[in-house]
Amino acid sequence: MREHLIGLLLGTEQDWPRAFETLVGKVGTITAADGSRHRLTTQRVTIEPFGLRDKPDHQLVIDRLAYWYYHPREWLKKIALMDDVYLLNSPFTFQSMEKHAAYCAMMRLGLHVPETVLVPYKNPVDHAKWASTAQRYNEPFDLDAVAERLGYPLFMKPYDGGAWVGVSRIADSAQLHAAYDQSGERLMHLQQSIEDYEVFTRSLSVGPETMVMKFRPSLPMHDRYEVAHGFLTDTVGDEVVTISRLVNAFFRWEFNSCECLVRDGVVYPIDYANACPDVALTSLHYYFPWAMTALLRWSAFCVVTDRPARLDMDTARYFAIGDADTDYAAKLAGYRALADEYFDTERYQEFCDTALAHVPELVAAWVASADFDDLIVSTVRGTYPPAEHDRFIAHFRGLIAQWRHESGVG
Repeated sequence: MREHLIGLLLGTEQDWPRAFETLVGKVGTITAADGSRHRLTTQRVTIEPFGLRDKPDHQLVIDRLAYWYYHPREWLKKIALMDDVYLLNSPFTFQSMEKHAAYCAMMRLGLHVPETVLVPYKNPVDHAKWASTAQRYNEPFDLDAVAERLGYPLFMKPYDGGAWVGVSRIADSAQLHAAYDQSGERLMHLQQSIEDYEVFTRSLSVGPETMVMKFRPSLPMHDRYEVAHGFLTDTVGDEVVTISRLVNAFFRWEFNSCECLVRDGVVYPIDYANACPDVALTSLHYYFPWAMTALLRWSAFCVVTDRPARLDMDTARYFAIGDADTDYAAKLAGYRALADEYFDTERYQEFCDTALAHVPELVAAWVASADFDDLIVSTVRGTYPPAEHDRFIAHFRGLIAQWRHESGVG
């Protein structure tokens, strides 16, 4: 029996880690195609001094912390470079690429990324050489002219931001200057707004599995993901899935979300570098069982099959498609093939159908259990004020009951 330890590098989250740990404990012995037997265990990673030659016990780590906490980020780099520990998201591309390089790469690949301009800092950076450098080389520029070239309305957003922090919708020159003044030492993009779109999608991907959800960003978190089916045509839906998997395969991100706007049949990707994608029970609700199933299956596949960690990037293969004189549909087909190759999609599906065939029924039984209901209750009590507990417990129980009914599990 081979033992595989999965590390969870966490911050404040309690809901999905508890769910994941429970399901790992229930999955039991996994028998691979060669007849070998495997068992998964989990461990929450603690933060403490580490020697660069220390050997970790983990075979795979799910990171939800290092995008802002630098000490564990450096530990992830160490175990990736020195110990071949499998990480669902490369710590190298998430640190260095950020949203700016993600826009650049996807523009070159021909995706319909809105026009975007990077503007200099509003306030001087804290560096002794700034004044002399700025005097010699910083060209004065007309912020209004940049905005007028893009057209109002537009968005100002941090080049490396997340969770909508620092994002402003700009309707005119006065709002433009107010937002720029407030940006301080944050480096900002100006980006065209896609007005009058029909659908805002957020796609959550885990390995080669993708769930495209109808997203309503102006509503409170518990109501942002609308439970909706058939809101995209088959062609557009397939394009959204392809874009999501293309981004992930390109950057070696295997647990990530992608936001796209759809207008007149054209898909505009607007945000697709999310180091800590939303998997909270109180926001995903109906989609939470799917997310936990996908995370369990992909983690199991990676460790049981000894999937090698891939730190190297095949950018030239993607750019060869993007630079070729072919139409958009042909490029998408080429990208989808590269993504399926990277994720080993066919072998993964076979693994799910054989070694993990019992997992959907296992998840369904747990979601119907008193233990899962206790997860709902404890999560609501830890998230909302007491006066709203009864309301939200009923709300999330109802959405989970809808998932059970529509999934045919009671």
